[in-house]
Amino acid sequence: MNIRSLTRGDGVVIGAAVLLFIASFLATLSVDGASGDIDLPNAWDNLGLVMGVYVAGIIGAALIVLSRVLPQPRKVAGLELGQFGVALTVFSAWTAFWSILDATGVADDSRVSAGIGLILGLIAALVLAAAAVATPLVPALKAALISAPRPAAPQPYGGQPPTGYGYPGQQQPGAGYGYPGQPQQGQQPPYGQQPSQGGAHPHGQQPPQPAAATPQPAAEFAPFWFAVPVPRSLYGEDGAPTPIAELAPGTWYLAIEQRGPGLVVQTPDGRRGVLQDTTGIQRG
Repeated sequence: MNIRSLTRGDGVVIGAAVLLFIASFLATLSVDGASGDIDLPNAWDNLGLVMGVYVAGIIGAALIVLSRVLPQPRKVAGLELGQFGVALTVFSAWTAFWSILDATGVADDSRVSAGIGLILGLIAALVLAAAAVATPLVPALKAALISAPRPAAPQPYGGQPPTGYGYPGQQQPGAGYGYPGQPQQGQQPPYGQQPSQGGAHPHGQQPPQPAAATPQPAAEFAPFWFAVPVPRSLYGEDGAPTPIAELAPGTWYLAIEQRGPGLVVQTPDGRRGVLQDTTGIQRG
């Protein structure tokens, strides 16, 4: 599970579900002029009310959040978990609305009205349903709830530290150094040996010539980290039209190869796929 895939809309859903849970323990009825020792019922004293409003809304919120953090979408009765959760939150708000209108129907007394449990439950259910429906549509709600830390720039695959001639730590030819067998500057040649003339090597051999510079290969693709601004589908490298995963905002992914206009991406769980839509991505 990846909690960094949660959006701001998911945060509103979680907060509304917590408020709905608290409201279920508060009195659903209010009696004008009643003394403080009257034991007023809460939602748990009415099975139809608690299941239709409070439990339905909480389960719907849990399914929405669960569908967001799972690496692959799951389905219930042909619907994705998120879609099923949205339907439950709308049902919860619908039931809460009619329950609060019918609060006086439980008692034939004009002093009886909706209690704080019903009022707070209706508010929480409406906020929950609104956030669940609006999150995929409103850009502000689709933003990441937890911003991802910026990763260090990755080294290209197979890259090795530079070594060899001309790099730090290697001895450079310079003044005072000759070829093998040639005396250094200021040093007398051994007895009976004449110093070489014209820079020629002893025994008539020519000093080795430096090798011609080889052309450098074209710059290779350098892997980089990136994040997507909105959820994006990741497709298999075989070109199948069915997505294999969904990239979520707030998570850093590694682009390891350029493939046409798209990128070959590696997810945190090790899967690879092609991101076809790269517009608006944020490079790390």
